[in-house]
Amino acid sequence: MLVAASVVVGARVFAAADDTVQVWTAAGDLGAGQRVEADDLVAQRVRFADRDALAGYFTVDDELPADLELTRSVGKGELLPRAAVGTPDDTGLVEVPIAVEPELVPPDVESGDVVDVYVVAPISADADGKAQQPRPVGPALTGATVVDAPELESSFGTSGKRQLVLGVAADAAPAFFALLADYDAPSLTVVRRG
Repeated sequence: MLVAASVVVGARVFAAADDTVQVWTAAGDLGAGQRVEADDLVAQRVRFADRDALAGYFTVDDELPADLELTRSVGKGELLPRAAVGTPDDTGLVEVPIAVEPELVPPDVESGDVVDVYVVAPISADADGKAQQPRPVGPALTGATVVDAPELESSFGTSGKRQLVLGVAADAAPAFFALLADYDAPSLTVVRRG
């Protein structure tokens, strides 16, 4: 009888001492401008030494807005901070689709990756009619977040190129398109960071 009572009392004391709370963490790396979906998050039990710190994060009991977008990158396993999310208007990013030759983009690029996009000018003839070598124009986009990277087999259109959708600062998009318009058939190369 004494042992049974000790077990019951011990279980109640242990349950009362559990001051952890379930919060949302990133299931994988998430980049700025990326829309946060339910499958991008996993629940994790966390104990906060300072209970006031909990207000800075999303718990599993919080209702997440439907158009939730990241204003900064969040790494895999990182708690989802309220300060890192907003609406599309808050991020200042626009979605820019690009088409890249499959061999000029890492095959495992996926949503959440941060990439730079380089433009290489095509071979052209000079005034004497001699072919000039392609020249790199430089990074046309830096630190862009891959918002969508369709599976390889479904992302090739009739052009045979791989499509990526990038989150780009709204003021950088016009300059990118203007640069592409300077060339007849520019070639894009995607370089993943990290």
